[in-house]
Parts: sequence; C-alpha cells; structure tokens
Amino acid sequence: MTAPPAISVHNLIKRFEDVVAVNGISLDIAAGSCVGLLGPNGAGKTTTVEILEGIQAPTSGEVRVLGHRWETDAAAIRERIGLALQQTQFYDRLTVKETVELFRSFYPRGLSVEDAIRQVQLQEKAKTYVMKLSGGQKQRLAVAVALVADPELLFLDEPTTGLDPQSRRSLWDVIDALRGKGRTVLLTTHYMEEAAQLCDRIVIVDRGRVVADGTVQELIRSIGGEQCIEVATSPALTDDQLRAQVPGVARLTRRGSVAALTVQELHVAVPAVVAAAQAAGATLQQLSTRQSTLDDVFLALTGHSLREDEA
Repeated sequence: MTAPPAISVHNLIKRFEDVVAVNGISLDIAAGSCVGLLGPNGAGKTTTVEILEGIQAPTSGEVRVLGHRWETDAAAIRERIGLALQQTQFYDRLTVKETVELFRSFYPRGLSVEDAIRQVQLQEKAKTYVMKLSGGQKQRLAVAVALVADPELLFLDEPTTGLDPQSRRSLWDVIDALRGKGRTVLLTTHYMEEAAQLCDRIVIVDRGRVVADGTVQELIRSIGGEQCIEVATSPALTDDQLRAQVPGVARLTRRGSVAALTVQELHVAVPAVVAAAQAAGATLQQLSTRQSTLDDVFLALTGHSLREDEA
C-alpha cells in the first residue's frame, strides 16, 4: 500500500487585497523525501511555505499536512512538525542545553535534549551561552530546537544563508542524516548547489505558480540539453546570428556580454560558434563549455539566476 503524501496541496490561492501571491499551486510531497522549493523574490514561495506551516491561512484551496488540515487539526500537526527559520532569536543568557530544554518542554514526547544537541554536533557547546555562539552554531541550535520533538516533517527556511562554507557543510551533514532516518524535509534556499546536493526533487515557483517540478537531471533535460557553451565576442554576435549558424541550440540566454547556449552536441556546436565569429569578423573574448546546471534551468524559466535575484 502506497503511503499518503506528507504534504498535499491542491489549487492553493492566497490574495492580499488586489495582489495574488499564490495562484493555483498544486503539489504532493512524498513522505521520506527532501524537496527543495525555489523561486525568485515575490514568486509566492514564502507565502506558500507559511501556509504549509500554519502561519497564514489560504484564501482558497486545500492543504493537508501529514493527512490533517490546519483548520481542524492544528494541535495534532504542530506536535509532528519542526521549523527552522532563516533567523531565529534566542535568549542570549541561556546556554545551548537550557535553550533546547525549554523547547523540549513544549512537547509531550520527542528526543532527549542530549540527543537533539548531538544530532547537530553541538555537544562541546552544551554549556555555552547563546550570546557566545558563532553564526553557524546558532543555526545548528535552531535546527536542534526544530528536531527536539522528533518531527516527521521538517521545514528548513534558508537555513544556511550567510554562513561560511564550513558551517554550511556541517548543516548539510545534519540534513543528510535526517534523510537517512526517513524524515520528510521541505527546504527553501538561495544556493543552487545546496538544492542539487540535498534534494530528491526540486519545485520552482514563479508568479505564484509551479513552473517546474522534478529531479535535477529531469529539469536540466527539460531545457533541451545537458551541455552549455558560454561565448563573448567583440563586436557581440546577435541572438539571430548564433541561432542561424549554430545547430542544435535549445536555449539561448545572456548574462551581460556573455551568451549562454544550451546544446546537445558540443563537438558540433563549438566549431560552429567559432565559424560564426569568424564570418562576422568578430574577435573571441571568451569561449568555454560546461555541464548545464540547476541555475541554467532557473534562468531559462524565470529570466534571471536565483543568486542575482537575491542580490
């Protein structure tokens, strides 16, 4: 028998007066999976997550979390979920252990305080005041607080934003361990490599709608190719020149002076790019090839990269 989804959303709509923030989102998230929810600022991503977390009420549509509805079963849902926000304010003069003990007292059952601290690798800081923790250690404490009820479903809202690479990797290990225990994780992030590393599936939202949904490789294939050529010339070749003279171009986007061509066959496309530059009397300033990435998918679907949007 197939397990019911951990999250089920059907035709979700949220309006703020004349503004439609969420415009008919539907999706199911399987129990035990890690799903990344990505979207540019203003896409409706945050509003959607807050509705799933019970912070906001939808204008219309159906939302079920762990088989329950917020309208009728809020207490039952809260006992089974955990939330780790991008920024969490703790009381500075409590220790790590005292902070986790405080949040553990809110739940009738869950992990021991020591186990929650161990899972985020803060044992050596258990007696340290919050005010003396680094940014990465505070983020791990936020995850410990989210874990202390031993939740079946964990919401992680940009948990590694602003962290140094070492702290970010430490949190990745924590999330990987949760996946290994069969927990369901919904992750929002502005780091494409983080989504690609951690998530079984990616959902991209834009203008209040789901515009893509699948594994990383499925999404890359959906833009027409797994190889990318980046070229800059002086004078610049136009889009029409490149499309007319380079065979097999599935997508063509630009970032400043650099044109990015998504293609299937590099051995055919690269010589054609060089020939197009020669025919136009243009000088090659840059010519490089790489594997297409999740950021290319995001750029193709929304018109800009996720990191550029954050900036």
